Amino acid sequence: MLNIQSRSLNPVNILKGEAEEEKAETARLSSFIGAIAIGELVKSTLGPKGMDKILLCEGRNEGRVEVTNDGATILRAVGVDNPAAKVLVDISKTQDEEVGDGTTSVAVLAAELLKEAETLVSMRLHPQTIVSGWRKSVTAARAALESVATDNSADTERFQSDLMNIARTTLSSKILSQHKDFF
Repeated sequence: MLNIQSRSLNPVNILKGEAEEEKAETARLSSFIGAIAIGELVKSTLGPKGMDKILLCEGRNEGRVEVTNDGATILRAVGVDNPAAKVLVDISKTQDEEVGDGTTSVAVLAAELLKEAETLVSMRLHPQTIVSGWRKSVTAARAALESVATDNSADTERFQSDLMNIARTTLSSKILSQHKDFF
């Protein structure tokens, strides 16, 4: 009995050989920096005048060069080991799978929110207070959008114009942008 008890009081190493342990402030900063770096990586590709990135392939396609401004493609190609950065990559992948566009926007928005959160946490603001503020902001943003929304369903001409504008925006996505005039 004493033998089992003495073994249970000894620390057990559960980390793999190359893993490192970070504690408290260092771990928090590392997470923030990793996630913010993901946003910074794809930020320059955002928008109609976004810049392309050159990706050099490894593995079976080693040496092949790919030029893209697609956030999902860039983030798939980047090897990430930071847990918070992986969350941003996963957010981008989910956006791509469910919507097919907006992968860069979602990564940049999340990174910017984390950048602001890092500043607030360093000022000793509790993370739950920050989350509560974000939730209030979402409610305020929705209310603002609803207050400026117009219902043109009674006016056939304006309604058709709205539908055409929505269709153009949708067709301007990366998938169909070169063929939108055919629709």
